[in-house]
Formats: sequence, C-alpha cells, structure tokens
Amino acid sequence: MNSSVDLPGEKETELKPFSIWKLIGEDVACVFQRDPAARTRLEIITTYPGVHAILLYRMASRLWSKGWRYLPRLISYIGRIWTSIDIHPGATIGRRFFIDHGTGVVIGETAEVGDDVTLYHGVTLGGVSWNKGKRHPTLGDRVVVGAGAKILGPITVGQDARVGANSVVISPVSEGKTVVGIPGKVMQSSRVASEITDGIDLNHHLIPDPVAEAVNCLLERIRLLEQEVGVHGCLPGGKVPDDECDHCDAQPVCEPVVPVDLKKARA
Repeated sequence: MNSSVDLPGEKETELKPFSIWKLIGEDVACVFQRDPAARTRLEIITTYPGVHAILLYRMASRLWSKGWRYLPRLISYIGRIWTSIDIHPGATIGRRFFIDHGTGVVIGETAEVGDDVTLYHGVTLGGVSWNKGKRHPTLGDRVVVGAGAKILGPITVGQDARVGANSVVISPVSEGKTVVGIPGKVMQSSRVASEITDGIDLNHHLIPDPVAEAVNCLLERIRLLEQEVGVHGCLPGGKVPDDECDHCDAQPVCEPVVPVDLKKARA
C-alpha cells in the first residue's frame, strides 16, 4: 500500500478541524435550504441519493487521505451502484455540498469543490488528459452547476459563478459570472444579476439563452428589411404574416405572441 498522499492542496487544511460526522451533518442540513421538497431529516437521510453519495464519499475520502487505496475505491464503487453517482475518493469537496437528484453525476480524482456548491443531475467534473497530476476542474464557493453540464480540464470556475444546463465548459470562468452554451460562453444579464439574493442563488432557470437571443435578433432584422422593400414573408408580394405560413410550420417562431414595434426598433 502506498503511504504517500497527494491531495490537491488547500482544502485539506480547511477540512482537518472538522470531524466526518460534522461534515455529514452539514451536508444533510443544507438540503432544507436548497430543496423545498425536503420535509424531515429522516426523509433526507433515507431517500436522497445525493446525500448517500456524499456520505460514502466522506468515508472513502478520509481513508484515501490516510494512504488507503483499494478500500476507498471499493466504497466509491458501491456508492456508484447504489446512487448512480460516481465520486472519486481522491476528489476534494468542501462543506455543505448538495447534489440534487444526482443520477449521472461524475466527479474526477483531482477535482476540487468549494463550500456551499450545488450540482444537478448529469453533471461531469472531468479530465481531458491522460497525464497524472491536476487534470480536473476546481469549483469555487457557492457555485451552481445546472443539469447535464460538463466542466472539463484543470480549469477554475470562480466563486458564485453559475453554469447553465447542458453547457460544456472548457475555459476558466470568473467569479460571479454565468456561462452557457457549447462551448460555454460567459453571459451576464442585468435581469439575472438583479434577482440574486442573500444566500445560495438557485435561480438557474433565469440563465439567458444566447442562441435564442441571436435568432430573435436575426428575425427582427429580417422584418425590418422586409418592411423596407414592402413585402412580408417568403412569398413574392406577401403583405401579411399568413402569406408566409401556407407552406411553413414555423409561425410560432417567426411571429412572436407580442408583436414587435418596427418603428420603435428601427429608431
């Protein structure tokens, strides 16, 4: 058994003062703040796979830090079968960690996760290299990662950042930013920023969609051009929206429910 331990740094000193039971107690208690469906501690402890996964991780990680290798991996494997959540015992995870629903979450060996972090199902904190050493991402405090997102490589996602659902993040993300898309691009709208309140920000449903915004912008420019030439739609000489929809099923997309004021937009 190899007695040398190569932990990814700073979190080791932070976690030493806390017993494993204190950490697990905080992991259970934080569920009440982030899941309105949670009713009792008994319900959380017995029916939440995310809590089961972090409980097994805490035990496996403590053994890993003491130089054990096979037993922590076995515990991790049992947790994977039981919860469908795969957390390597060598990962470094901070306090009050919450995985909502949890199915399909993968956290690699050299991943580092800060305090008060929330992950949704299908999230991957993965590596992009065969080389040993730091190859998985680092998440700062209070980061929220939406369902299906993939954060790949030894990059840093700053504290209070949010990653949109199904995004693929391969570049560092600054503190407090929101990243969406494939590959992930930083977006920050005043509407999202103005609704952030004290505590954990779970308004991931308010993350902007840059692709939809780009398409809407192009559609509006097309309307302006059609107005300039005195036509409407794809049919020659068309004057009303119906002229372009006899052979097209895209009216709900091309014609928004709230009409666009072309004169105002043109100004």
